[in-house]
Amino acid sequence: MPIPAYDLTGRTALVTGAASGIGRATALLLAEAGAAVHCADRDERGLAETAALIAKAGGSATAHPLDVTDRTAIRAAVRAAGPLDIAAAIAGVMHTSTVLETTDEDLDRILDINFKGVLRTCQEAARAMIAAGRPGAIVTMASGAVDAAQPGLLCYSAAKAAVVQLTKTLATETGPYGIRVNAVAPGWIRTPMTGRHSPEVREQTEAAMVRMSPLRRVGEPEDIAQAVLYLASDASSFMTGQILRPNGGVSMPW
Repeated sequence: MPIPAYDLTGRTALVTGAASGIGRATALLLAEAGAAVHCADRDERGLAETAALIAKAGGSATAHPLDVTDRTAIRAAVRAAGPLDIAAAIAGVMHTSTVLETTDEDLDRILDINFKGVLRTCQEAARAMIAAGRPGAIVTMASGAVDAAQPGLLCYSAAKAAVVQLTKTLATETGPYGIRVNAVAPGWIRTPMTGRHSPEVREQTEAAMVRMSPLRRVGEPEDIAQAVLYLASDASSFMTGQILRPNGGVSMPW
């Protein structure tokens, strides 16, 4: 029997980064829970595949080609979704460079996508929810990288740390409107993004993460999608401004 608190029937969700990885897994799961899902991504081919998978499973999906650096496109996607109940700002990219190698262009690009893209999505979603006079849930995607300094991840970690602060601040500002804002900070997850590393680097990194994890495994996109579903649903109705860390126990901050 379905658990009522996780039932999203009759609700509308926007998921950015829905063409692959965590975004695709989240879109599929929210649709399975009953939401009408508006999938957004700049990868139009992957986006169409995600929408097709949802439709094949009997769910409701609409595809919106979208670059999160384009506020006009985000606003259009939010408006097309109609009354919005859920926004999952998942779109992001990886970047690796040491502090001394990092250029202004590197930092600007990663901040524009991984922080400003999330900010734009949150702003447009929250404005739409407030204008419609309906409560909602916004879920952002942070990272376990914010809990410890890791060589080569300055740009990525800085952007994700900014997402954490955005999440907490927006939660304080939209709470009176009934809008909850929470973040998921994943550990190492097997996705196309982490798969861009060479096979040797990926194998070494995963082996290290397995050794560090009390659960002795790395994560899959579905592990993170479950966390997003929790934060998007009524099951977390008393949670806002929180950072949920599905990371296999690799880090356990206070």
